Amino acid sequence: MTKARILMISAAFAALAATGAQAQTSQPMQAAPGTEAQGQASVTPPSQNVVAPGSTDPLVQKRNADAQANAEYRASKKASKAEMKAANKDAKAQYKEQVRNAKINRKADKEAAKDDLNAAADRTPKDEGEQH
Repeated sequence: MTKARILMISAAFAALAATGAQAQTSQPMQAAPGTEAQGQASVTPPSQNVVAPGSTDPLVQKRNADAQANAEYRASKKASKAEMKAANKDAKAQYKEQVRNAKINRKADKEAAKDDLNAAADRTPKDEGEQH
């Protein structure tokens, strides 16, 4: 290996060791097993919800406003699509019912007309056996 490669590898290990040591010291101390943790609740500060303040950058504000407008548009589009689907379903059911009723009425009208024709016709046979 060249000296430059060895130096780079050793620098990487040193950086990892330094960040590992820093991460270990930033963790809160824990009580040893078998000992009471008296007053530990008073040692740790209460958790606070930290909210980042709104950005004053106009581009960020525009991006956030656009994202909110897009979300509202998608929600309204989804709601109107569901409403249209329900309306179409109702209209289709109503149309099928009307067609069914029209078929029933047509059949009843045909039978009524047939009965009227049969009642109006004389019951005498047309051919009395005479030949020409």
